[in-house]
This record gives sequence, structure tokens and C-alpha cells, in this order.
Amino acid sequence: MSQFKYQLAKFIDFQDPEACARVRKIKKSELTKGANPNLNIKIIEDRKDFFEAFANDLVDRITQARDESRKFVAIVPLGPVPQYKIAARIINERKISLEHCHFFNMDEYADENGNTAPITWEGSFQKSMYEHFHNQIDEKLRPKAEQLHFPTTDVIKSYSDIIEQLGGADVCYGGIGWCGHIAFWESDLGHEFKGDIEAYKKAGPRTVELTPMTIMQNALHSFGGDWSWVPPKANTIGPVNILGARARSFWLDGDLGGGVSWQRFIARLVTHGPISEFVPGTFLQTQPSDIHILGGVAEDVEINMA
Repeated sequence: MSQFKYQLAKFIDFQDPEACARVRKIKKSELTKGANPNLNIKIIEDRKDFFEAFANDLVDRITQARDESRKFVAIVPLGPVPQYKIAARIINERKISLEHCHFFNMDEYADENGNTAPITWEGSFQKSMYEHFHNQIDEKLRPKAEQLHFPTTDVIKSYSDIIEQLGGADVCYGGIGWCGHIAFWESDLGHEFKGDIEAYKKAGPRTVELTPMTIMQNALHSFGGDWSWVPPKANTIGPVNILGARARSFWLDGDLGGGVSWQRFIARLVTHGPISEFVPGTFLQTQPSDIHILGGVAEDVEINMA
């Protein structure tokens, strides 16, 4: 096969073509092996099983905290969302009170001035979270309204303090973005820290400019492909919140069907690539973390010109 060598596009923050080429070659059969020992990687083939496992993970942690007579503090993502309705159904069926639960959403969209989207906007993470989870739970079982937290403009500067005042997060759930972001902690933020990894790991919530890759990813899966509809900024938690949680449970479901997945390569780079501030998800390697990968995402990375 003839060789065609070229540099990575300039807008990509992670500029290590050798590392990219190495992880690209990792086969599905090898994906759960040879990664950083802090990572517990599991492939779940069936989509239904995937979201049921996610829902059960959440409910089990809620129940364990209740049985141990302690608060349950969770950092949660908007997406994926199918697990939330499943979790709500289980909670209702078992009549599990969530009076001991505090939920902190990890991010929310913002405009060019950093003002977060109102709950009335159709693309708001707050709106979606209430529709898919909180309002699906029987009213008598729900947490109090003040126990449901979102990183809005008025609280973003104190978001970490609120989590810590509750004793810290028991678990941080999440996914991995196309650029390798966790929450909306974007790949280009790495430039700010000039190689100071300890300072990077201690960085907290803030308003960020979304990278072009994130704009396109979110347009693809949430806005009907309309990149003009995706807001330019977001409020997000930082590495200190993700790495400071007592557990990390990440779920990668970026499979569009028909053999197409935007997440196959980044799943490999995050789990098998070098720890880099330009691929935020690689910092999961620095703390014990569970990574669940949908079967379609785990398939081999190949060129398909058909």
C-alpha cells in the first residue's frame, strides 16, 4: 500500500501523529486490554443493554447511599439520555426516595457573553434533564428543587464550593467529546496551562468557548446537523471536579448506525493514548475510572470510501 504523509490540521490541538497512528490500529478485540491500569474498560454490544446498565449503575449508587444513611452527590451529564427514563422507571417501581440525593449537571450552553440558556429554551440542558429524568420520577420521591443543581451564570463561580460543602461528589458520570473533551472542558484549554499539569488538574468550573469540533459534533447529534443553532459558549465543570469525585463512570455511545461512529478514534486515544492536556479525557487515566463502550463505537477504525 502506498504511503501518503501529511501533518494534522492546524485547528486540532493534539498534534502527535505517531500516537494517533498507534491507537488507530487498536482492534476491537484489543480495546479492553493494555490500557492504563486505572481504567476498567467494558464493551457492551447491545444498545438496550448499554442504557439499562447505565441506569442500573445510577440506581445502585443511589440505593447504596440510602442504605448507608448518607447523602448521594452525583455529577451528571445531559447525554446520553435514554438511561434517565429507565432509571426513573426503576425508582418509581421500587419506590426509592431521592430525598438524600443531590444532582449537579456538568454543563449548560451559553451565549457569546457567557449568559447561560434559560430552562425555557428547547436546547437547554436544564430543560432536557427535567423532561427526561427529574419530572419522570413520582413527585413524592423526587429530591427537593434546591438539590438539583445546574452551572448557570449566577452560580458558576461557586459551583465547586457547593459540591464540596456537601462532602464532595460520590461519582462523576460523563462521556467523551469528539475533541476529547470531558463535560465541556475543551481541548484548546490546554494551551493556557503551558505544560503545568498539576495546575490543569486543579482547574475548576468556568465559561468556555466551544471548539469547532464540538460545535460540529453537537450539531450532528442534537441540532439536526444545523451548526448555526449551536451556541458558541458553555458553562462547564473542570478537571478538579471530575478527578476529585470518589468515582468516575463514563459511557461512550456515539454510534450513529449504519457502520458510522464519530467516537471510535477518540475512544481509543482517551483510553490508550498519552495523558495530554490537549485530550482532556486522557486524565481519566490518572484516577480509577470505569469506561463503558457501546459495541458499535468499539469497532475497528477504518477508511470506508463506499
